[in-house]
Amino acid sequence: MKKLVWSLTSFGLLLLMLPVNGVMEYEEIERFTDFNGTRMVENDVHSEAKLLRVPLTLIQSGTENGAVCLDGSLPGYHFHPGSGSGTKNWLVQLEGGQWCGTIKSCVNMKTTSHGSSKYMEKQLPFTGILSDKAAENPDFYNWNRVKIRYCDGGSFIGDIENKAAKLQFRGMRIWTAAMVELMGKGIRSAKQVLLSGCSAGGLAAILHCDKFTNMFDPSTRVKCLSDAGLFLDATDVSGGQPLSRLYADVVKLQNIATQLPNDCLRRLNSTSCFFAQNLINQVKNPLFILNAAYDSWQIQESLTPKSADPSGSWSDCRFNIAKCNASQIKFLHGFRTRMVNLISGFGKPSKNGMFINSCFVQCQTENHNTWYTKNSPAVKNKRIATAVGDWYFERGGAKLIDCAYPCDKTCRNEVVE
Repeated sequence: MKKLVWSLTSFGLLLLMLPVNGVMEYEEIERFTDFNGTRMVENDVHSEAKLLRVPLTLIQSGTENGAVCLDGSLPGYHFHPGSGSGTKNWLVQLEGGQWCGTIKSCVNMKTTSHGSSKYMEKQLPFTGILSDKAAENPDFYNWNRVKIRYCDGGSFIGDIENKAAKLQFRGMRIWTAAMVELMGKGIRSAKQVLLSGCSAGGLAAILHCDKFTNMFDPSTRVKCLSDAGLFLDATDVSGGQPLSRLYADVVKLQNIATQLPNDCLRRLNSTSCFFAQNLINQVKNPLFILNAAYDSWQIQESLTPKSADPSGSWSDCRFNIAKCNASQIKFLHGFRTRMVNLISGFGKPSKNGMFINSCFVQCQTENHNTWYTKNSPAVKNKRIATAVGDWYFERGGAKLIDCAYPCDKTCRNEVVE
């Protein structure tokens, strides 16, 4: 297995210095989405003893309500209560993970934490946007913070079962059960709330944003943040569209069309309405898009998958952008240009915010190194946590788009050993 590490030059320790991000490689479309957000090596900056570890709570009402993981086990979440001035404020984080669009891939997922609570960690470290330390998370450190585990394979939105395969696609019911659980813990009386998510959870944050807002009194400040959820309906290096094919399979298998926004379905087909690019402009609630313009997961698994590169000409470039030749860089710049163009309209309303940097990474909120340190990624000298906080509290300056690679020297990237 390939090991992922972070370069730590900013802390005086050099493990491996490459200006790229890598994730594991997959050979077939059914395993296309075996990704769980940003990997974190816990001793990068903190010793394990210093990390806040939050226990898993299973949602006991799940069986009665049919709100269960792929294998029928109870869903779960991790909750750390707020303190002081944050006791009436809530941050709800949706975990990222896999989509599964075939019976085979979903059955395989049942034996992982993304398909069954039987395999979920009993405790999770809360870092980055979930940290309880003001020096690491200045705006949200003392809020009530919740991480809802992802085990449905469909961005918390499917609702059907396959009895023959013994599969439960109950993402929408998991979402509802989790919200009921949080109501019992006091979120109903919140003064300020932020719904966030990473990767597949970032897409879920977009899909659920307006429904989430409707849970609260109009006087409550409610906003949504999507981290690495802006997956583009893009063409790969061979002219194919593997992500579109996967989404079509997921939407069909998990009966997702019935849960997608009607205003999108009136314009486009259900597969297109599972792409964030076709949803973000219709979200009524304030929304912040945080995305890498060279999203490492989409480049590796959607733009340059092995199936589209039989000669292996992209094998070095796809895991190390510094090894890309001029034509490959031009192709990747085209992907960035498309992202920037798609998000330009989204950025016009004052309620929305964005931070599009030119790093080769996937998910940046949950990791201490990318969220808030003196050497975290920055655009116009503004770090991610500062940009998100400025947008949420309306302090200004929350629409930031980076220049094209390789201009950004602040990127913190994962590398493959």
